[in-house]
Amino acid sequence: MDNSDIKQWFILIGLLLGVTVTNGFARFAYGLLLPAMQAEMGWNYGEAGWLSTINAFGYILGAILTMVMVRNISSQKLFAFGLVTTSAVLTLTGLFADIVMQYLLRFLAGIFGAISFSTAGALASGLFKDNPKRNALSIAILFGTGGGLGIVLAALVIPLLLDFRGNSAWPLCWLVIGLVSILFSPFGLWAARNLHVTTTVVSTKQCLPFSKMLPEFIGYASFGVGYIVYLTFLSAWMVSQSMSALSMALIWVLLGVCICLSPFVWKPVFAKFDNGVPLSVILTCIAIGSSIPMVSSGLGGLIVSATIFGISVFMAPGAITNFTRKNLPERLWAFSISLFTVVFAIAQTVGPYLAGAVGDIFDNIGVGLLMASFILLFGAVISLRQKRLDE
Repeated sequence: MDNSDIKQWFILIGLLLGVTVTNGFARFAYGLLLPAMQAEMGWNYGEAGWLSTINAFGYILGAILTMVMVRNISSQKLFAFGLVTTSAVLTLTGLFADIVMQYLLRFLAGIFGAISFSTAGALASGLFKDNPKRNALSIAILFGTGGGLGIVLAALVIPLLLDFRGNSAWPLCWLVIGLVSILFSPFGLWAARNLHVTTTVVSTKQCLPFSKMLPEFIGYASFGVGYIVYLTFLSAWMVSQSMSALSMALIWVLLGVCICLSPFVWKPVFAKFDNGVPLSVILTCIAIGSSIPMVSSGLGGLIVSATIFGISVFMAPGAITNFTRKNLPERLWAFSISLFTVVFAIAQTVGPYLAGAVGDIFDNIGVGLLMASFILLFGAVISLRQKRLDE
């Protein structure tokens, strides 16, 4: 391994820490804090899901803005902008307990997080263009370890801090998350400055073959609807089962560790396939993990559930990034991934509120988790029909 390769891996670590902020912290720490915020503010499941839906609406806007801006602004600059603004918003979330401000801040976190996350995949795709195996591994590490690290760090602190200080400590938890995000940001900014890849769409004459990519789009939309339910309501479900803060921390840390390890599980799959097979298998695994709590409500069942879910969930963005890199010219990578992100973002607005409403009807959020697993299985069947684009 020469010095150039070593620098590329350090750049990947910087991008990874950026994804930790914009994905692990900005989108999924909320699931850990939800029970405390719900108790303090008197929300039902539907209202709690609505706050996540507002974040998803912001994510839609951010993804659309990225599709427009990436034609004229490099992905490096967009990634850096999204990282800095997301870190600021996460810090502010701990300073305002007013529900209106919480809605606004979750909306802004969605916008800025999407801008950075949408461009991260295109940046990672260009790190090892001449080495397919390393390229597949770098993409998987970015999404898996980046998001997983955020969940591990949050899970090590939030449940135990809330148990020690009470539900009223939720603003302090957000301040801690904001501080860590600020500490991580310089590494992501350094990575963006040191990237030398073509990530601006320089021509619009060649359009995406959308009709040929439809099964992959439908599969990714199903992922958006289904996966977010588990991450939004897992802690709430555990609270409804009277599980301890230590058990909650254990499950979330396990979930995060499995997410971090997932790139090494899926690396050979990404390297081998350039069609819809990776996404289909990933969605099937996520569906199985989501449904287990309804079959086995004890700690053992949750351990199995978190393991299967964690080893798969953050590989879905890796699957569509891998598909894009192997089937489209480089100048369309950023645009394609942004379009996938828009489809995903629109879909994920439905999941939390729908699952929350179902949970209220049955007075059991586990029914919402089961509903999500069926949607994921539907996406798995459809995405299996995706062929490589030159066939």
